[in-house]
Amino acid sequence: MNAPIGIFDSGVGGLTVAREVFRLLPGENVVYFGDVARTPYGGRSKEIITAFTAQDIAFLMEQKVKFIICACNSASAVALDEIAPNYNVPMIGVIRPGAEAAVAKTKTGRIGVIGTNATINSNAYARTVHDLKPEVKIFSLACPLFVSLAEEGYLDKEATFLIARDYLQTMLDLEVDTLILGCTHYPLLKRVIADVMGDDVTLIDSGEEAARTAYRALADANLLNSQASQMPTPRGEHKYYVSDVPEKFTQVATRFLGEVLDKVTRVDITRY
Repeated sequence: MNAPIGIFDSGVGGLTVAREVFRLLPGENVVYFGDVARTPYGGRSKEIITAFTAQDIAFLMEQKVKFIICACNSASAVALDEIAPNYNVPMIGVIRPGAEAAVAKTKTGRIGVIGTNATINSNAYARTVHDLKPEVKIFSLACPLFVSLAEEGYLDKEATFLIARDYLQTMLDLEVDTLILGCTHYPLLKRVIADVMGDDVTLIDSGEEAARTAYRALADANLLNSQASQMPTPRGEHKYYVSDVPEKFTQVATRFLGEVLDKVTRVDITRY
């Protein structure tokens, strides 16, 4: 089935999920939507995040997608479960895949999760982890500055390390052995976060785990692109849409994907 996979996020962070989808499923067509006009979702109310998520999904449905990945942790945490049943296209978020990976990796049963204020305040990761393994202890921490640092390219700056050390001291004091990166921006800071946390702590990239879950779900549902196997070098078509001027998105996307985007199209998301 050569219909595209749809991926959406409040901005550019979901490109870390898209990058992993491209790696795992090189022959798949993908439509990516970034709501850059209204980013971030992390500091908004449940009602606003739900309304924005509904519009994002409606746009992707218009693109005739066969599968949707909600790459936004905030939307996954507070809105996706409410909206997904309204459509007959399978959808996944990033919360459960990340939680499942963390539960599988922890040895001490002490798991940390870092994310935006909305994701942490929703308690979605904690609930999901406890559903999977009630005896696990999970500790949650909002690290809102990490988003700006990632988008501005402050990946190896001394200031970034100092901020990370200040944020993450709490997790070090709690002696977690597994840390969920509960925001799709955070993988760009993985090196700094790993340096602060040390070799004894396993980092879980929730976006990367979501891409793996999507791969398995598409294969199980027989939804993989049947034409991909006929390509000498599989390379699906990738389309990018944003809700505001694309120049900043294109610039940041180059950093996230490691390649220059040919075209980014602006859409009026408010009409959905």
